[in-house]
Amino acid sequence: MSTLPHRPLTTLTLTVAFDQLVTVGKTPAGRRRIATVTGGRFEGERLSGTVLGGHDWVIDRPDGVMVIDVRLTLKTHDGATVYLTYQGRFLAEAEAMTRFQRGGQLAPEEYSLAITARFECGAPAYGWLNDAVVVGVGEQTPAGPVYRLFEVG
Repeated sequence: MSTLPHRPLTTLTLTVAFDQLVTVGKTPAGRRRIATVTGGRFEGERLSGTVLGGHDWVIDRPDGVMVIDVRLTLKTHDGATVYLTYQGRFLAEAEAMTRFQRGGQLAPEEYSLAITARFECGAPAYGWLNDAVVVGVGEQTPAGPVYRLFEVG
């Protein structure tokens, strides 16, 4: 097989309270920061609704890579509650990363944002999410990231 079988799942658009970013400080893993996700939306053929909120636990590693660990509560268009967690990394050259961490917007070709995601849901209509293998790519905007998520397999 020469290609990875996948299909679009949803586009996740997050609103992040960057002005309320909490800095824990330098830890053994790197500089730890916590961002609050205040809302957003997700739109796709099989999965759409609103983001109720969550947090992003960020670590800026000593090697310049930003590692993300996000947990969100979602509400589908038909009322099901879904838990979404994803982990990933934001890669950029040192100069671009410095601009980004100072609040600058980078051009999409200056960075790579990739994640792996897991869903949990108790609603029978969305039980398939519990077994879905999901990957995504993201783009930064002034309000927060936008991810295109894909179901693999």
